[in-house]
Amino acid sequence: MKAIVLESYGGPEVLELREVPDPQPGPEEVLVAVASTAVNRGDLLQRMGLYAGPPMMHEIPGLEIAGRVLASGGRAGRWSVGDAVMGIVGGGAYAERIAVHERQLLPVPPSIEIEDAGAVPEVFLTAWDALVLQGGLTAGRVALVHAGASGVGTAAIQIARAIGARVITTSSAGKLDACRSLGADVAVDYGSEDFVGAVADFTGGAGVDVVLDVVGGDYLARNLQALRTCGRIVQVGVMAGVSAAFPLGAMLGKRATLIGTVLRGRPLEEKIAVTQRFEREALPFLIDGICRPVIDSRYPLADAADAHRYMETNANIGKIVLSTTDS
Repeated sequence: MKAIVLESYGGPEVLELREVPDPQPGPEEVLVAVASTAVNRGDLLQRMGLYAGPPMMHEIPGLEIAGRVLASGGRAGRWSVGDAVMGIVGGGAYAERIAVHERQLLPVPPSIEIEDAGAVPEVFLTAWDALVLQGGLTAGRVALVHAGASGVGTAAIQIARAIGARVITTSSAGKLDACRSLGADVAVDYGSEDFVGAVADFTGGAGVDVVLDVVGGDYLARNLQALRTCGRIVQVGVMAGVSAAFPLGAMLGKRATLIGTVLRGRPLEEKIAVTQRFEREALPFLIDGICRPVIDSRYPLADAADAHRYMETNANIGKIVLSTTDS
């Protein structure tokens, strides 16, 4: 099969399309013919040697897939050959085939083309897990979602609105309308406006219940200012840096909770548990068309380096999809 293989770390030029052996499914795994995957920030970090993937014969990036089942292991019985599936993976998605534990996979909703479904799992599971499972967001509460036009941001806005919550989001000026079109009640230009003040205006000074932050850096202290007493900050990324000064006294006074989270590093059973709960509680939003993947652009798998270069410009609104069909 063809796959993007990392033989060294560095810029996008280290992403090479090569022939590698097909993976073999384990007893509880299925072999999936990958139709689409998508570029995530974690892929860029892995390419630079800053985010180690799982041990495998060849280091292949990629954290999510959609495709059709080709074969099943001896103890795998949930899926049949030809079923359209999607799911998160620890790595290996930039390839024509991948072996995945059968319980990590979700059915592709009939309303979503399989070529688009590779843009769903990582961001929708991340956003739903962060906002709902860890952040405790419910109907009537308010969330602050940073980088609202990113993949996670576009998913988070939709999920929050689907469960009946209200949403304040930040983005660059050119992406504000996109955030509003997805359901954001307030869209703040982080380059010229103060999101702390916008939160105070919208909530009457009470603050938000949950902050979903992919930025980090100096946002952390400002997130605390924007937070309601007993609110939660869920940190899912550090685009602005891994270090930050943080006012512990203010955190104590607000009885706030700061949660750090990633999906990739969790044990298999935790990933399965999140996936299965997402299937029961959140997948219906995608099936019914209440939520949808927001796709900015598409590249053939062979052009993964160009897709990485594009993501590094921060110009995208939503997901950058990689397709195996013309690689």
